[in-house]
Amino acid sequence: MFLVEARRVIVVIFGALLNAVALNFFLIGADVYASGFTGVAQLISSVFKEFIGINIGTGVLLFILNIPVVLLGWYKVGKGFTIYSLLAVVVMTIGLEAMPVLSLSDDIILNAVFGGVIAGTGVGLTLKWGASTGGMDIVAMVLSRLNDKPIGMYFLIMNGIIIVTAGIIYEPSNALYTLLTLYVTTRVIDALHTRHEKVTAMIITRKAQELQAAIHDKMVRGITILPAKGAYSGEDKNMLYLVITRYELYDLEKIIADVDPDAFTNIVQTTGIYGFFRRDG
Repeated sequence: MFLVEARRVIVVIFGALLNAVALNFFLIGADVYASGFTGVAQLISSVFKEFIGINIGTGVLLFILNIPVVLLGWYKVGKGFTIYSLLAVVVMTIGLEAMPVLSLSDDIILNAVFGGVIAGTGVGLTLKWGASTGGMDIVAMVLSRLNDKPIGMYFLIMNGIIIVTAGIIYEPSNALYTLLTLYVTTRVIDALHTRHEKVTAMIITRKAQELQAAIHDKMVRGITILPAKGAYSGEDKNMLYLVITRYELYDLEKIIADVDPDAFTNIVQTTGIYGFFRRDG
């Protein structure tokens, strides 16, 4: 267990540093924006610099924006997820402030593409290991749970605002280059970890009550428990049936491994659901 958590910490730190590299070495110098709260921090920094004459680092603004979001995530998403997300935000903030802002290329398309690839790799690795880069990730998860709208819709709205603002502050072409970066970032994230999908977990176990209690202690999700019988052994078991987001898949796998390592689990993609996707309380 210690080795698993140690690897998770290392991957989260590495992913956060990749995001800092993408911003300081490719995107900021080219006036191209990243997605989510990182892009918002870039925009605020640009506005202060261009119109007010005050130079505030993107890393500092990113950290400030994430303070209320981390508190929201702590109470509404889960303590473990939020702790690792906070680690990612802190490391990314330090990286942004410690690394110089460089222009490795004068070609804005190269900056947009390579910045998007590196940022997408950082975010995708972080998500794959059960954390996030904070900001819009956590806000979208909470809003999605409240009204069961797709997480991707909130990212679309936020990124749309970033793209339009980039076109207003600079040239319309900057908005198009920002759109290119967001597209590349999304494609890379999808290749590493599809974050906007729901999945259905079917768990065959001898410890249904223990698993149910452990899952509800960690997640706000409804569970259906059905009787099951082993065809070969004839042993009476139970099947836990629940729908989760891919964000929560890492935590579910960890819970099953801790409570019943002998459980058989089938994870399938869910294209749509009707009814309640959460439990109250």
